[in-house]
Amino acid sequence: MKADEGAASVVVAIDGPAASGKSTVSRRLAGALGYLYVDSGALYRGVTWAALEQGIPGTDTARVLSCMAACRFAFEVADGAVVFTIDGFRPVGQLRTETVNRNVSPVAAVPEVRVQVVEWLRSLVRFGSLVMEGRDIGTKVFPASPFKFYLDAAPEERARRRHEEMAGQVSAAEVGESLKRRDLIDSRRQMDPLKVAADARVIDSTGMGVDDVVQVILADIEARRACAS
Repeated sequence: MKADEGAASVVVAIDGPAASGKSTVSRRLAGALGYLYVDSGALYRGVTWAALEQGIPGTDTARVLSCMAACRFAFEVADGAVVFTIDGFRPVGQLRTETVNRNVSPVAAVPEVRVQVVEWLRSLVRFGSLVMEGRDIGTKVFPASPFKFYLDAAPEERARRRHEEMAGQVSAAEVGESLKRRDLIDSRRQMDPLKVAADARVIDSTGMGVDDVVQVILADIEARRACAS
C-alpha cells in the first residue's frame, strides 16, 4: 500500500510501553505505506538532552521549561522520517544515552512539556501522512485517527529486547527493573497516561517477528478502509 497523492494526510497511531517493538515496526510500516515515520518520544528526549547540556537535571521543572522555551526546535524530512534540530543541531545518538534515559521520565511528565510536544506533533501532518509511535498518540495526539494500534509483549520479552539494544551497557536484571519503573511512571502519569485507546487494535508481539507484526497491521488497515468505503 502506498499513500495516495493529493489525499488528506493520514496518521497511523502506534502506542505501547517501552521495548514493545514500536520503533522498528513503525519504521517498517511507514516504508510499506509510503508514509513518514515519527518517533514522538524523541522530542521528550530532545527537551531532556537540551536541559542536560545546560547542566539542568530532569527534576528541575522550572529550569527545564525555561530551557525548552529558549531553544529553537525545527522540523524537516530526512530518510523517510520527520526529524528535528535544536538550535540548528540534530541530536541522534545523544538522545539514547543512559543519562537521558534516567532523566526523560520526569521531563515527559511535566504538563507544560506535554502540551508543547503535542502541539509540535500535531503540526507534522503538514509534511504528509504519518506513522507516529509513542505512548499517547491514539488517546491524546490524534484521537480521531481511524488507525490505532497498541503493541505490547511479555515483560521478559521486552527486557530481552532492550538488553540487546543496549549492547551490554547494563545487566539484564537492571533493564528489567528499569522497564518496570518506566511502566509505573507512564501508567500513573497525571496527564495523558499510557493506556489503550478504546478503539485500538491490541497486538501482543511476543514471539512474533517484525514483518509478522507489520503484516497484521497492514491487513487491519486494509480491512478498515474496505469497511469505510
